[in-house]
Amino acid sequence: MKTDKIILRIYDEKTQEFNFINLFDIHDLNQAIDDGYTKDIINMSEIMLDRRIGLIADKIKRPSSPKIILISGPSSSGKTTFTKRLSLHLMARGLKPYPISLDDYFVDREKTPIDENGEYDYESIDALDVKLFNKHMKMLLEGKEIIIPKYDFPSGRSLPDGHHMRLDNDMVLLLEGIHALNPILTKEIPDELKFKIYVSALAPIIDEDEKHIISRTDSRLIRRIIRDHKYRGASALATISRWASVRRGEEKWVFPFQEYADVEFNSVQIYELSLLKNYVNPLLDEVPTDIPEYEIVCRLRELLNKFHSIEDSLLIPPVSILREFIGGSAFYY
Repeated sequence: MKTDKIILRIYDEKTQEFNFINLFDIHDLNQAIDDGYTKDIINMSEIMLDRRIGLIADKIKRPSSPKIILISGPSSSGKTTFTKRLSLHLMARGLKPYPISLDDYFVDREKTPIDENGEYDYESIDALDVKLFNKHMKMLLEGKEIIIPKYDFPSGRSLPDGHHMRLDNDMVLLLEGIHALNPILTKEIPDELKFKIYVSALAPIIDEDEKHIISRTDSRLIRRIIRDHKYRGASALATISRWASVRRGEEKWVFPFQEYADVEFNSVQIYELSLLKNYVNPLLDEVPTDIPEYEIVCRLRELLNKFHSIEDSLLIPPVSILREFIGGSAFYY
């Protein structure tokens, strides 16, 4: 399947980066940490990640630059920070990135589709006013001014005081969200005006003893547990309990469209589980041992125990994608 080939390519690219700094498995990483090379590992990993963002910006900045940059990926893949860092690279190349939030194109709550549990399905593309969105994008591309709606979540309605905008010269629109690569979202926009990016978080690091690749989803779940607790006040149990539903949504609305991407970006850092274990372990301690979700806790603990700890979070740059989860970012979210 094409999707499997894409995943293998993403793994291979990240593996090459890790091998470039002579880290071939968990044992090598742990040994380097024990030998005092933590700062070098972090800096090298961050530099290589930033270089890849720069290469993507180079592909966007060309004589016939696309006007709409579409960025998608599953939960906790680092889409938001990637988008902000890509914006900096685009500005350094003379472009003017302008982010547009899909959230502002939600339909009024009574028009929101209902899922199989009788709840509002905000992850469905039908929760968005796709017709209005396409109308606005076409108007912008024609040089016309639009009023971008402002969605008010408490009331579940668009407010009348949206803001005016016009697409200036050298301006590119950045659209980040789970539906960004779905052809339905931009069905009335010519493909040559779009540049599509799929952000993933696939860890290719190998367990030296068992010779297997880390789960595609565990690193994202760890990131999300930390983020949900820090920014949403959610317990680890709450996040783990919702994870199956999140994954079902991804299977329906994210993964099927990754093959439409012009480029893929893997946000995983080789050192991240050595760092994140310090943040997530205390949260996992709070999960009761006599519930079904504890099986997931045990699996995550088994994974994290393989990594030696990086204690000093001050070593992490303020623009790091990991700052989206642990806090201390230079960006506003």
